Amino acid sequence: MPSIIIPVLILALILIFLAILFSFIPLGLWISALAAGVRIGIFQLVGMRFRRIPPALIVNCKIKSAKAGLDISTNQLEAHYLAGGNVDRVVNALIAAERANIALGYELAAAIDLAGRNVLEAVQMSVNPKVIETPTIAAMAKNGIEVRVRARVTVRANIERLVGGAGEETIIARVGEGIVTTVGSAESHKEVLENPDLISRTVLNKGLDAGTAFEILSIDIADVDVGRNIGAELQMDQADADKKIAQAKAEERRALAVAKEQEMVAYVQEMQAKVVEAQAEVPKAMAQALRDGKLGVMDYYNLQNIQADTDMRSTLAGKDDKIQTE
Repeated sequence: MPSIIIPVLILALILIFLAILFSFIPLGLWISALAAGVRIGIFQLVGMRFRRIPPALIVNCKIKSAKAGLDISTNQLEAHYLAGGNVDRVVNALIAAERANIALGYELAAAIDLAGRNVLEAVQMSVNPKVIETPTIAAMAKNGIEVRVRARVTVRANIERLVGGAGEETIIARVGEGIVTTVGSAESHKEVLENPDLISRTVLNKGLDAGTAFEILSIDIADVDVGRNIGAELQMDQADADKKIAQAKAEERRALAVAKEQEMVAYVQEMQAKVVEAQAEVPKAMAQALRDGKLGVMDYYNLQNIQADTDMRSTLAGKDDKIQTE
C-alpha cells in the first residue's frame, strides 16, 4: 500500500508543477503566433509576465499588424503599453490609415495616443469628415437689428497637427467671432437675410483652422433669424437715462431754490425781529429825551400828528388800490 501512494503523490506533484508552469508560460499564445507567422520567443512571452504586460494583448496586436502588412516590433508595442498608451487602438488606427492611404507612422500614432486624443477616431474623421454645429450666435448689424445665426462647420482631422493643435471649442469660438464680425459690418440686417452665403464666404476666407487639429472644409449657414431691435432699445435706454438725469438736476435746482427761499425767509424774519427790537427802543429813547429836555411837549404832539397823517394816507392808498382792483 505505501508503495502505491508514493507514485501517486509524485504524479500529482508533477501535474501541479506542469499546471503552474503552463499557466505562467503562455504556450498557447506562442503556438498561435507561430501559426500566424509571427516570431515571438517563448522567453520573450515569459519576460512580459515579469514586466506585467499582458502577453495576449501584445501577441494579438502583433498578429493583426503583421496580417495588415505593418512592420511593428514587439518592443515598440511593449514600450507603448508601459507608457500608458492604448496599444490595440493604435494598431487599429494604423491599419485603418493604411487601408485609406493616409500617411501615418507608428511614432506619430503613439504620440497622438499618449497626448490623450483618440487616434482611431482621428483617422476615421480624416476619411469621413465631421460636422460641428455651432450654438445660436447673436450679432447686430449697423442699423441696430439683431440677427441670430446658427452654422454647421464640416471639418476633417489634420493628423499632423493632432499633437498640440486646438480642439473643437476653438473652431466654434473662431466661427462665432467671424459671424459677429460679418454681421456687424453689414449696413442692414436685410443684407444678411438676402445673402446668407456672405457669412460663410467671409468666415471661410479668414483661415480659422490655423493652429487647430482640424481642416475646415465648409461652413454652411443652417438658420438665420431676426432678433430684437437693439438699436431702438439702446436709444430708449439712453432717453430714459437722460430723463432721469434731467429729473435729478431739476430736483437739485428745486432743492437749491427751496433752501435759498428758506434762507431769505430766515433773513427777513431776522430783520423784522431787529425792526421790532428797534421799535421797542423808540419809546424809551423819546422818554429819555423828554427827561433830558431834548424833546419838548409840542415836538412830541407834532410827531404824533405826523404819524397819524402818515397812517391815514396809507389807509386811503390801500382803499384806492382795492377799488381799482375791483
